[in-house]
Amino acid sequence: MTNDLFLRACKREDVERTPVWMMRQAGRYLPEYRAIREKTDFLTLCKTPELAAEVSIQPVDIVGVDACIIFSDILVVPEAMGMELIVEEGKGGPRFPAPLRSRADIDRLTMPDPNRELRFVMDALRLTRKQLNGRVPLIGFSGSPWTLATYMVEGRGSRNFRYIKELIYTNPKDAHALLDKLARAVASYLSAQIEAGAQAVQIFDTWGGILPQEEFREFSLRYIQQVLQLLKKNNAPVIVFCKDCGHSLEAIADTGTDVVGLDWTTDIGKAREMVGSYVALQGNLDPTLLYAPPEKIRAGVKRILEKFGKGSGHIFNLGHGILPDIPVEHAKALIQAVKEESGKYHKG
Repeated sequence: MTNDLFLRACKREDVERTPVWMMRQAGRYLPEYRAIREKTDFLTLCKTPELAAEVSIQPVDIVGVDACIIFSDILVVPEAMGMELIVEEGKGGPRFPAPLRSRADIDRLTMPDPNRELRFVMDALRLTRKQLNGRVPLIGFSGSPWTLATYMVEGRGSRNFRYIKELIYTNPKDAHALLDKLARAVASYLSAQIEAGAQAVQIFDTWGGILPQEEFREFSLRYIQQVLQLLKKNNAPVIVFCKDCGHSLEAIADTGTDVVGLDWTTDIGKAREMVGSYVALQGNLDPTLLYAPPEKIRAGVKRILEKFGKGSGHIFNLGHGILPDIPVEHAKALIQAVKEESGKYHKG
């Protein structure tokens, strides 16, 4: 492989400089992505391997990132389990018109065969891996069981998460039944992604932070751990990213993950002191800093590199996904700054 910095950093091996990629790097901030989206709707793009591969690779060619993440959506898993998924342009994001509101709804969910119901993801991975031709590693991903459950029970994104919280507090047994089913589906999905060519996988727990600490461990972390226990890793590193969960860094690191993703509210230096001896850390620039001019972006990069300090085990990333109206030049400035500033923190 021409550039394996990302994989080496995930395993806390020595690197010449800190590798860098961005969550949501294949997407709307790139004019080349928007040009493809003008001709096709979102779900068709996800389900057409040739197009998914093309947009996955765009940031590698255009922005110069050190890893490629497959273009897909976390909600294809609930859809594969039998839920109708609707994505309407400019109408408040994806939604499930018939959300889960009873034990019977949960029991009706099927366990998908990822090589059948989600074959388009596997085909996209195989094709992307082939087209990357060893330039950079390829990352697969899934939503965490808890994050998937929130969408499936709420029916869409939510402000107060009324229905999912009502479920865990009123019928915890039903919530556990749903989360167990999802953990098995996610483990099987990620194992299939690794088999299809993903060289690392990331679990996104976008909504872990809506839970109090005890409930976070009971309803989110427990099932991330179950996924990791069932996962056929085949030596592929796993990244766990829980947004707004700085209160549980040690517990997240103890799930068996190789890398803990940090949002921008956590001090990476303190995180390294706590868990850096046994997991790598990914993150964690505030995504909105990319609205600022390049010199400010560079200063933000330097601050995070400094806080992490010398040595391996750091993958530079944003503390959440890149925002759709960020200028491409600013994204390039971030990648460039990491490449130029991080060498002095490594041997050689």
